[in-house]
Amino acid sequence: MQPTAQEDIRGPLPEGLARAIRDTAGDIATLLKGASDTTVPVPDSEWTVGEAAAHLALANELMADLAAGHQRPYGDGTPQSLAAANAQALATFGERGAQPLASMITEQAHAFLDAVDRAASDESIAGPALVTPLGSMDRHVLASYLLTHMLGHGYDLARALHRPHMIERDRIGLCMPFMLSVMPRVVDPAAIADLAVRYAIRLRGGTAFGVSLGDGAVHVTPTPPERPDCTILIEPVTFLLIALGRRNPWRAIGRGQVVTWGRKPWLAPRFPTLFTAP
Repeated sequence: MQPTAQEDIRGPLPEGLARAIRDTAGDIATLLKGASDTTVPVPDSEWTVGEAAAHLALANELMADLAAGHQRPYGDGTPQSLAAANAQALATFGERGAQPLASMITEQAHAFLDAVDRAASDESIAGPALVTPLGSMDRHVLASYLLTHMLGHGYDLARALHRPHMIERDRIGLCMPFMLSVMPRVVDPAAIADLAVRYAIRLRGGTAFGVSLGDGAVHVTPTPPERPDCTILIEPVTFLLIALGRRNPWRAIGRGQVVTWGRKPWLAPRFPTLFTAP
C-alpha cells in the first residue's frame, strides 16, 4: 500500500521522500520483472543487468542496515575504494535472477523506511550521525542518498532494457539534500587548486544553490551567492545525469539543456569536471 501525502508529512522524512523511495524501488522491480535476460550489458558500464541489479539489492540492504544504526564499513569514499567494495560484494553474492533481485530491492527499500520510522520514535536508536560510504549523514540525507543511488542505477537498467527511465523532476528535488552534502567530498583537489569562482546553479523550475571555490576549498550553500561569477541554468534531469556521470555535459550544452551567463560564463563547462562521481 502506498502512503498518503498526509502520512508523508507526519513521518520522519521530508514530505514525499518515503513515497519516492517506495515508488522508485517499485519502478526498478517492474523493469526487472520484464527482463528475460539479465546477461544483457549495461551501456557505458562493465556490468550486466544482473550485476547492476545485484548491486542495487546489496546497496539497499546496506542502507537499511545503516538506517537501523548498524556499522557497515564500505570503502573510504573514494571512487577506487567504492569500486573495490562493489566488486568484492558482487563476488560473494551469486544471485543474478531478475525476480529474486526485484523482490530484494523493494524489500530492502521498505526495510530502510521501517528503520527510519523506528529511529524517529526511539531515541536509543536515533543516535548521532551515521557513517556511510560517503561520509557522516543524518537519516534524512541518507534517505536522499538512497533515492539518488536507485535513480542512477535504475536509469542504467532502463537504458539496457530499452525502457523509459524513472527520473522525474519531483524525485530530483528530493535528491538535492544528498547532492549538496556530498559535493565537497567528491571534489577533485587538482581540478580546483587554481580556481577562484562563485557559481550559481539553478535547476529550471526548481532548486537553486551556490558553489564557491577558492584556495583549494569548496563551499556549497543552499542558496546562490549574491554576485556569482557564473550562473548555470540547467534542466533538472540533465543536471542529475551529468552529476552522476551518466551524460556528457558538452552534449547537453549543444542541445540547449544548459544556459549560462555572468562575468565568467566560459567557466560553466568546467563545473562538472571539478567533481568525480562515486
